[in-house]
Amino acid sequence: MADHIKIRPAKGNWTVRAGGAVLGESSNALELTEGDYPSVIYFPRADIAMAFLEPSDTTSTCPHKGVASYYSIAAKSGLIKDAVWSYEDPHDGVAAIKDHLAFYPSKVAIEEV
Repeated sequence: MADHIKIRPAKGNWTVRAGGAVLGESSNALELTEGDYPSVIYFPRADIAMAFLEPSDTTSTCPHKGVASYYSIAAKSGLIKDAVWSYEDPHDGVAAIKDHLAFYPSKVAIEEV
């Protein structure tokens, strides 16, 4: 793992909401910190209502984590485009985030409950 990336269990219980709906709750989330960037909470897929997520054609590449795939959220208010990302096949050093999803806090509400 790159020295500037740290992954650890996120303390407490976490919830993610979008468009007035709870998409998931987890006591098994991970917290990833990367350098000076704000921490990111990664939710296990098993704790997210995947029926609300639609795969997107968008991808991005991080030299330390790998290729990220994106999802849009089908909310009552409409599609929230590319609000979620996941590293389907992350680099070995960050393998812990495989099968986890992260959400843009500017597009959803992420809270420790």
